[in-house]
Amino acid sequence: MKLYEKLAAVLREHIKQGLFQPGDKLPSVRQLSAQHEVSISTVQEAYRQLEMENLVEARAKSGYFATAQTPPYKLPQMSRPPQRPLDVSQWQEVLYLLLSTDTIGTIQLQHAMPIMDAPSLKPLLKKITELHKHQSALSLPYGDIRGALVLREQISRLALESGCHLHPDDIIITSGCQEALSVCLRAVTEPGDIVAIESPSFYGSMQAIKGSNLKAMEIPTHPETGLSLQALELALDQWPIKAVLLTPTCNNPMGYTMPDAHKKRLYQLAQSYDIVIIEDDIYGDISYQYPRPRSIKSFDEDGRVLLCSSFSKTLAPGLRVGWIAPGRYRDKVTHNKYVSSSMCPTLPQLAIADFIKSGGYSRHVRRLRLEYKLGRDNLICALNKYFPADTCISFPTGGYLLWVELPAQVDAVKVAQQSRENGVNIAAGPIFSATGKYRHCMRLNFSEQSALIREEGIRQLASLISTARSL
Repeated sequence: MKLYEKLAAVLREHIKQGLFQPGDKLPSVRQLSAQHEVSISTVQEAYRQLEMENLVEARAKSGYFATAQTPPYKLPQMSRPPQRPLDVSQWQEVLYLLLSTDTIGTIQLQHAMPIMDAPSLKPLLKKITELHKHQSALSLPYGDIRGALVLREQISRLALESGCHLHPDDIIITSGCQEALSVCLRAVTEPGDIVAIESPSFYGSMQAIKGSNLKAMEIPTHPETGLSLQALELALDQWPIKAVLLTPTCNNPMGYTMPDAHKKRLYQLAQSYDIVIIEDDIYGDISYQYPRPRSIKSFDEDGRVLLCSSFSKTLAPGLRVGWIAPGRYRDKVTHNKYVSSSMCPTLPQLAIADFIKSGGYSRHVRRLRLEYKLGRDNLICALNKYFPADTCISFPTGGYLLWVELPAQVDAVKVAQQSRENGVNIAAGPIFSATGKYRHCMRLNFSEQSALIREEGIRQLASLISTARSL
């Protein structure tokens, strides 16, 4: 065993014994070097090993800190959705959420919104300004229907981190990930077809299913490993499912990441039953894991996986730049994209391409991963402090969203209505189901505003929950 491996083993054991609690600062590199009589580089390599195991995290100019490893609380139960295809409802509820505008003094816990005032975004904003000022003519003519080549080249480079080997011509730029999902659904289905989804699932995915006149088959989903492959296989035996639409990495709303072995098995099931997988990887780049989790697309051998993503959740939603790697469905997707919105604006694509090429994107997401992880731990601490003891909370592995399962008698929809009147906005559970299930659940973010403001929002919610439970 090498010296750094021995040191890593000692530190690993100390962390697992609880000598360092989540959030505790670990000894400095110089301290460990002197204490164990090893070189600085040996200590750095030991810490790098522990970072890869997600046992420690490095914070700029602050040192190394122990991370939370397993949730110190009860996780939500495996979901139990209806065992038949259903029409998607809940549009009015989703519309109400989308039309909710931010107001001064409001505590926003409802939206999936990234941090947009980070200093690491300034180079991107500067580039957008420069392009508008000096090269505004680029935005006037029609662009390539597939999107700017320079951006597709950079996306193909980023895709390597998730195990995908994509050529720029394999990629089509879209107006955000929502358009990508809708375009893909229309390319691989006909009205009346059945699409399998996770349960709970992102409401935008379900509304895309509704908009394409499809039926949703909700599949039981585990809060740590994701969509149940056993339940999916049973559904495939029973129903003529055409596609599976899911967010397997840093899921919205629960935050889990499906293990690589499960992703590979899901792809093999798709092969066996000759169905399509539409993979929403929009949060993959802000996973807390290192290296970044593989995508299902990375296992794709015959082009049946359509990979969708966007810069809306890593940079800013207002840029409206998403993309698809549609595999064997490239021609259909290209046609649907043309019919949907023709070409996307050029300048945001050029600015993002430059941001990626210069290294700004990688620096930005590295910084935000740490902030989101700290935000997760702070929000979970507040939930454990104020919410009922029998509350179940998901343990996100990336992104900035988590799922809360309240005691069954609590109506989260009514809590959401009352909390909105008090200036606290949340997303109640029913919009994450095709049929309005999860009325005792809610999704919360830990990206907007400060930890103190979020804690105050949780305290107010807890008061309303306590009142609702006593009625």
